[in-house]
Amino acid sequence: MRAALLQLSSSDDPQDNLRVTSDLVRNAASEGAGLIVTPEVTNCVSNSRSHQRDVLHRQVDDPTLQGLRNEAARLGIWLLIGSLALKAEPPEERFLNRSFLIAPDGSIAAHYDKLHMFDVQVTETETFRESAGFKPGDRAVTAKTPFGIIGLSICYDVRFAYLYRTLAQAGAEIIVVPAAFSPATGPMHWEPLLRARAIETGSYVLAPAQFGQHAISHGKPRTTHGHSMAVSPWGEVLLDADQRFGVHLVDVDLSNVAKARRKIPSLEHDRVYSGPT
Repeated sequence: MRAALLQLSSSDDPQDNLRVTSDLVRNAASEGAGLIVTPEVTNCVSNSRSHQRDVLHRQVDDPTLQGLRNEAARLGIWLLIGSLALKAEPPEERFLNRSFLIAPDGSIAAHYDKLHMFDVQVTETETFRESAGFKPGDRAVTAKTPFGIIGLSICYDVRFAYLYRTLAQAGAEIIVVPAAFSPATGPMHWEPLLRARAIETGSYVLAPAQFGQHAISHGKPRTTHGHSMAVSPWGEVLLDADQRFGVHLVDVDLSNVAKARRKIPSLEHDRVYSGPT
């Protein structure tokens, strides 16, 4: 199965981002991709809550979701929208960071809300409090497709190994990690974390990412690490998109999942233990 990772530098203008993403989805499909994956917050990269309130929509009427569902149906491909920033249903005032798996008929096969909120101070001048603006999810999600079971996650989730073990033990053979990763941590942490999650679970890891300096009309500027990556179940880096915009292709052979898990069957070796005290 051929997969395509889209590396974007989304702005805070959802309409423009939809046009760019749709063009890349069509290009990826023309290259033979049966699964196309986009980064976190595909529709809007913004630190401004007031701007987000002005431009974001609820799921039921979000134009990016509808537009990409239409593209998936027209092209007959599976499309993993890494995530969309959406308005929640009242009375919840925070937004949602929600990933969608779209089937070839345009239907929503699965959706997942980011579990772990990025509440950190990565430098003296760079602080994030994602939980102040976004409501965290409360469930892990897998989805069955003709080419294997996909486990869903988003960005900061990658630091929580137990989630990936749960997904793999539930059958996931491909795990997606769409991201808008901080450049303060990316150079040291991004690749090792992705490789670790692949090795620990014997899964393919596909991690499409936002990159570069984002065009922001409101609020603070935003820069992301890029380096969309694909990692094999044995931990080999199959793709590193560096800072290159566009479509990045990788071939996925699920027989490699079975081989890796036969060699290192750690998913079957859980132990009940106590302590420490």
